[in-house]
Amino acid sequence: MSLTNHTSLNQLNNWAVITVTGPDATEFLQNQLTNSVKSIKPISPGVVAAVHSHNRFAGYCSAKGRLMASFWITRRNIKNELDEEVPEYQLLISSDLAQSLSKRLSMFVLRSKVKVIDQTNHYKVYGLLDQNSSQAALLEKISTAGIVVAELPSVQSDGANYQRYLLTCPLEQEALLQEINADDRTASINTWNWLEVQSGIPRVTQSTFEQFVPQMINMESLKGIDFQKGCYPGQEVVARSQYRGTIKRRLHIGHLNTNTEVAIGTEIFHSEDPTQPCGMVVLSGPHPSINQRIDIQTECKLEALETGSVHLGSVDGPAIQFTALPYPLIEI
Repeated sequence: MSLTNHTSLNQLNNWAVITVTGPDATEFLQNQLTNSVKSIKPISPGVVAAVHSHNRFAGYCSAKGRLMASFWITRRNIKNELDEEVPEYQLLISSDLAQSLSKRLSMFVLRSKVKVIDQTNHYKVYGLLDQNSSQAALLEKISTAGIVVAELPSVQSDGANYQRYLLTCPLEQEALLQEINADDRTASINTWNWLEVQSGIPRVTQSTFEQFVPQMINMESLKGIDFQKGCYPGQEVVARSQYRGTIKRRLHIGHLNTNTEVAIGTEIFHSEDPTQPCGMVVLSGPHPSINQRIDIQTECKLEALETGSVHLGSVDGPAIQFTALPYPLIEI
């Protein structure tokens, strides 16, 4: 049985937008992010930002190669105050990191012709689910109105295909989105959050800030790292992890039989080693149609999955039942 049979739209308060704009924006971001921005195709009104070509997954690392953020990034060309056409990149990021990341990026602008702005008070982020790709005309209408529509990888569930889109909406355009109404907002947002977990695509939050080298949460398998693009903060650590085979931890999907909320960043423990955590929760969400079930993404030691069991919070906590990822892992 499918989870929803209609288009549903929800405001995502846990997402925000940072814009990076100016003549030097491309070169600036190229030197800061794990993925290349030079080949991101700019979008125009009426065009959906297709995943990987117009909308790309990327991360921002510390000098030690630890992720301070992960996000989706799109590009469009706009006119600046001098009536010059310049690139504007939108970084769709966890809302609790938007202010700190925009400030940190701004520290490295120096003499570059770039403006980095936290747009939390000027844009709202919405999530749109389109079951079985039935809303092409609606998406074109939305994007023509100046709302950036960014495609995410689809998720398969119970024989249905759920296409997901992130919409970055200027406040003055919100009225247009009110034409799209889900019958049950609570059920709809639960479905969105659950599908984000099931996608296997991590979203770094304040609770997991600087906890992971990118490969520990599968970013190389999600096309979130370009190993040919040149230097960026933490690049040597990320490259060494890839080519020396030092990654012994990965992101996995699982679920718990509980109706208690599972906090991001909660540590998990292996039954044979009760004193040391073997990983932590990256994202969590209740199953929209199964009571007393919470689905989770976890970063976990690979050896912990070979024998014994893994539990939330302590070895006395609820056991985690792991399931297969929806994409193949690149072996390291």
